[in-house]
Amino acid sequence: MDEPPRELPYSPEDVAEATRRLRERCERFPEVSERLSHGAVTFFVRGKRTLAYLTDDHHGDGRLALVYPAPPGVQEDVIRAEPDRFFRPPYVGHRGWVGLRLDVDPDWDEVADVLDEAYRLVAPKTLVRQLDGG
Repeated sequence: MDEPPRELPYSPEDVAEATRRLRERCERFPEVSERLSHGAVTFFVRGKRTLAYLTDDHHGDGRLALVYPAPPGVQEDVIRAEPDRFFRPPYVGHRGWVGLRLDVDPDWDEVADVLDEAYRLVAPKTLVRQLDGG
């Protein structure tokens, strides 16, 4: 007997809006491209280095979230401060990556800031200089 599908705390429109906003932000970074990776909308620097990705009910976790790399110590700090919004994502959490829920009152200015910081972590220095106008 199949279980009825459970209701997610977000809609397909929320997923589309999050994808649109992430694209809009990431296209501002030098040499960033987008493609599906493991079923998730993923942004890459120079086609290889993962900048961030969007999860949509990943393995049934019921979350719409942005997963991104963060500087050492940030993951623990943000999870401790706001455990309802931040989490340690599977597969990459052990490397300090952070999950930021986009289905819990997303702050798109904050999303832009974490993407900017993530870009600076993963992009080559020449691209960071280009981003800074140098």
